[in-house]
Formats: sequence, structure tokens, C-alpha cells
Amino acid sequence: MNRTSSYRIVFFDIDGTLLNEEGRIPDSTREAIRRLRDSGVEVVLATGRAPAHLAPVARDLGIDSYVSLTGTFAVYRGQVIHDRPLPPSTVREVIAAGSENGDPLVLLGKTEVFGTHADHPHVVETFLQWLKLEVPPPLPPGPPDFPVYQFLLYTPAERVPQYEERFPELNIIRWHPLSLDMIPREASKASGVAAMLEHLGIPPEAAVAFGDALNDREMLSYVGMGIAMGNAHESLKPYARFVTDHIDNDGVWRALKRIGMI
Repeated sequence: MNRTSSYRIVFFDIDGTLLNEEGRIPDSTREAIRRLRDSGVEVVLATGRAPAHLAPVARDLGIDSYVSLTGTFAVYRGQVIHDRPLPPSTVREVIAAGSENGDPLVLLGKTEVFGTHADHPHVVETFLQWLKLEVPPPLPPGPPDFPVYQFLLYTPAERVPQYEERFPELNIIRWHPLSLDMIPREASKASGVAAMLEHLGIPPEAAVAFGDALNDREMLSYVGMGIAMGNAHESLKPYARFVTDHIDNDGVWRALKRIGMI
């Protein structure tokens, strides 16, 4: 295949970008990714999901590199290249704050996923209806015995400033109307993308990224070609170089065609 593009790597968000509301990957997206890989382009997942939750999509598409947990843990072809868990003291303090406020939390590790209020309707809705994943089991008593990279916080909008004031060392980003990511202050999908690019010796201007949610802002701004899906959150779209079609209207395919990658 003769490509007219100088882009060497493409980062894909998963939910709302690769997976539609039914949890299905459009056929045109599958074909686009196949063509990218056949032409020697690096294809990388960039997601807020934990490695355990992105694995089915990675296997399905034959992708073996990823930026996960909103940029705090990255793997290139089986090799860990970026590993930034939260300090255990911060983890304990966030759990305490959630307990004080009665706000559910989901704790995400590399393989571990637990909830403090696993049966809360907002947790159930985001996992079953949006992510199409099993609801996380209850967090065992006592401090977590595994590295925690990210929290999902479920709290009313008016209480978010309290968390921001109490945890200035954390970056708190909304990824869903019901939930927010809590990750290290310096972390974002962009920090994981930067680590991947540095490892591969690829400059940001030679990278493309697709996303649809607010936790994709930094990533779309960082790469040379940030593309928002047509179904993206309206507040994300100004951070993109352009907005492609809806996921179910061949949005990924059309964008890659437009920039000469397929």
C-alpha cells in the first residue's frame, strides 16, 4: 500500500472510539486498523481502562501495545515502559475521603479492580451499560495490598471542588457524566503517550490520536494530529485538529482516509 502520510503511530481510545454503545467495533474500523498494521504503522491503545479490561479489545484487534489507566501504565509489545502508581498514603487518604462522604470509589490496579460500594447504581450503570464489563467486587477490608494507579470517583458535581482542594497532588478528570478519574497530578493520557513516543524515538508531530471523552483532551493536544470522534463530548472537540464522523458512521475510517494513512 502506498501511503501519502508521514504519521508513524496511531493511538486509539477504546470506549466511544473503537467500541460503540453496543460494545461492538465497527467493521470499517477493523479494516482501517488492519491496513495501518499492514503498512507498518504502530497501533496503540490509549485508554482509562485497566490492562485487565482492555485485554479483550487488544486480543480482538491484534494490538499488543497500550497506554492504560489514563497514562499511568504503558506497555510496548509486552515490555513495561511506564509505571506510575499512586503513593500508598494517597490511596489510603482517598479511600478515607470517599468513606466520609459516602461516595463510591473503584480502585484500579494492573490486574486488580475493586469497588468500595460495588453495588451502587452509578457504578453498576457505568460498568454494565457503558463499559460492558462486570461490576467490580467489593474491596477487601484493610489497606489495598496492590499498587493502585487510578480511582474512579462517583460524587455529585458540587462536591468535586472539595476533592480538588483536599488532593492537590491528584488530577481529577471527568470521563463519564457519573464518574471522574483520579490520577497523579502530572499524569494524563498525554504523559503515557509521551513515554511511548520517547521509547520508540517518534516525535509527537508524527503521531495521531483518536478520542471522544474529556480525558482525551491532553492527548489530542499533544500529538501532531488529534482527532475527535463525531460522537465526542462537545467540550473535547476544540482540542482536536478536526472532528470526524460518528463512530457508527465510519468515523475512524473516514479520518484515516482524510489524512492519507489508508
